[in-house]
Amino acid sequence: MPDFTAIGLIAPPMRSDALLCASEAADWLAARRLIVLCEDDVEELLPACIPFSRADVIPQAIICMGGDGTILRAAQYAVRWNTPLLGINMGQLGFLAEVDRERMQDALAALLEGRYEEESRAMLEVTTEDGRRFLALNDAVVTRGGYARLVTVRALVDGSLAGDYRADGLIVATPTGSTGYSLAAGGPIISPDVDCMIITPICAHSLQHRPEVVPGGAEITLRLDKHDVMEGALQIDGRTCAQLHAGDTVKVRRAKEKVRLIRMRSMGFFEIATRKLSDWAR
Repeated sequence: MPDFTAIGLIAPPMRSDALLCASEAADWLAARRLIVLCEDDVEELLPACIPFSRADVIPQAIICMGGDGTILRAAQYAVRWNTPLLGINMGQLGFLAEVDRERMQDALAALLEGRYEEESRAMLEVTTEDGRRFLALNDAVVTRGGYARLVTVRALVDGSLAGDYRADGLIVATPTGSTGYSLAAGGPIISPDVDCMIITPICAHSLQHRPEVVPGGAEITLRLDKHDVMEGALQIDGRTCAQLHAGDTVKVRRAKEKVRLIRMRSMGFFEIATRKLSDWAR
């Protein structure tokens, strides 16, 4: 049985339902004499918690309240501390946040008693030309940013040309990210235990350009056309992290870090996918 002493909570500060859920979890954990930590910007809203910046311990597990988007943000903390992550689903069925709000206390009890499994998810290491390094659980996207024109992105896989894409942008996704932006752009659904990456163009200006699945150990190079007058942007898991200029290069490969997801095994990946696709068909 794990010996937990500190648990971290992540909740979107603008969602009152998520904060209420986090407050309930904090009180429940504190009553069992655990140290409960939270992000600094919700410190005043969660009085039972200590902000991360003032804590002298690191959490041994992170619990986030929200949807898959909140988990993507919480994953950055989980990787930093090599800490497992549990998602409490506050809205629609998610691929990552598997525990329903109504089952939260049962899940917390199972966590403290060690009645759970861990599932490792691959991440992307994304490096810009100036040496900045980012980690992505879902995807890295080179996009046209706020411009209304297309950009041209050259993609190379281990140095070999995969395509010159005239498009709104280009997505490189993990199997976890295959059910996110990549899927919306026409990419395939990939089981999370498959060792691969997916290159998916966004609204490509050619019927020849289709999503490509490449080996997980490959290095993908994305380069903005050096003759293009438009600037672009690099987005990591939905957040804009860098501005790109004509000729700039971004390299993407599998990261050595992985995200450790806590699973209660209420539903498997394909059951979730089937239900999610059925919801979208309504």
